Amino acid sequence: MKKGIITAVLCFIGIFYMNADIKLPALFTDNMMLQQNMEAPIWGWGNKNEMLQISTSWNSKTYDVKVDKAGKWRTKINTPNAGGTYKITIKQGLDVKTINNVLIGEVWLCSGQSNMEMPLKGFMGQPVKGGHEAVVHSTNNQIRFISVPRSTVLESKDDFEGNWKVASPRTTGDFSATAWYFGSLIQEVLQIPVGLIEVSYGGSNVEAWMSEEMLKDFKEITIPTKKEDFKEAPNREPTTLFNGMLSPVIGYGIKGAIWYQGESNRDRPFQYKDLFEKMVSSWRGVWNQGEFPFYFVQIAPFDYTRYHPNDYLEKYNSAYLREAQLKASKEIPNSGMAVIMDIGEKDNIHPVDKEKGGSRLAYLALAKTYGFNGFEYESPEFNAMEIKGSNVTISFNNVPNGITSYGKEVTGFEIAGENKVFYPAQTFVRGKSVVLSSSRVDKPVAVRYLFKDFTTAELFSVGGLPISSFRTDDWYKD
Repeated sequence: MKKGIITAVLCFIGIFYMNADIKLPALFTDNMMLQQNMEAPIWGWGNKNEMLQISTSWNSKTYDVKVDKAGKWRTKINTPNAGGTYKITIKQGLDVKTINNVLIGEVWLCSGQSNMEMPLKGFMGQPVKGGHEAVVHSTNNQIRFISVPRSTVLESKDDFEGNWKVASPRTTGDFSATAWYFGSLIQEVLQIPVGLIEVSYGGSNVEAWMSEEMLKDFKEITIPTKKEDFKEAPNREPTTLFNGMLSPVIGYGIKGAIWYQGESNRDRPFQYKDLFEKMVSSWRGVWNQGEFPFYFVQIAPFDYTRYHPNDYLEKYNSAYLREAQLKASKEIPNSGMAVIMDIGEKDNIHPVDKEKGGSRLAYLALAKTYGFNGFEYESPEFNAMEIKGSNVTISFNNVPNGITSYGKEVTGFEIAGENKVFYPAQTFVRGKSVVLSSSRVDKPVAVRYLFKDFTTAELFSVGGLPISSFRTDDWYKD
């Protein structure tokens, strides 16, 4: 009799554990955010070749899903207008997993290198201006975020260690400052929940965020197949961050992406434009969610000569990288670039002012993605050059209320004649243009503005958005 009872108990326990195999990725945890008004992908693991059921509390709907022979499952669930809180229940046999405190809202991917990674509390010995105050005032259950930990691998990962957090002083200090300022402004204006997924790694090259397939047309880039092939730090090796950090979040329902990177590609500016454009189009392809918005920060001026004290080349001037980003912003559909020429620091590659970059990204999203108007959201850009005698008139786009130097002398323009020698220009600021001249140049043919490694913004829109560095010539192409 006893033997029979023991056998029955063991059978029950065996059945229980056989059916206790539902596993969910870190993205699908309590406090998570789902993108509103879409068929949001959801996935995980379960018992092979068996059915499981997903129930969503916002519409009392149940989805039947077949687990494949590898133990993986994936489906899509319909999400409503922004709101919550809700719960999602996944059942397979006797096993039940419940995701609690789920919100529906706007979800943004936030990626890049150290200036995206830099947290509100700052790096060791490197503060974020106003970061401490932002942390203190950060309690907001309508903002959720999750960070993917650093990982450099050569094979694609399908999960990571982490979980969604609700914004509060206890959680926000360790989160990306740029992403926080972006997300909190979006949430304040939209008055709906906002979710932020941070995937960033300091010092990373753009090609580290691309897969082997994405890089196949760049023959000059060697794809490592083993760690012994690494020629640089792991976070600068092609494919390592795509595999280790981006792969686990690919396909999650998002509204769009923000990006802050480029400093580590400063020595290859003429390659960067093509790499960056390919990365954006390829990310959109693997996400399979259309041409989602992609907004990025132009790198700030900084004295990069310290990295090349004995072998400085013209291409190391970071103005060429900024130029590549400016050109890319014209080629990438549904994109926009936040200019931060006014916050660069000569001796600090991590500008303390992260609010300007984050807020300017938010301006782009609010205007171009969410349809708000009545404010300036794009920096003025070079439009045309008109030469009359020894004078040059430069006009700009995106200047609805004109440009200003805030009463300060403008010294950042240079003009050159056919000899290709640039001289400082005297500058007269008009409503929406500037007039340039130099006693050293009788017949000007080209103009450059702040086209230097480190420099400081001098001209702004009346709305306070700085004009990017630019050149009208193409005399140096590497």
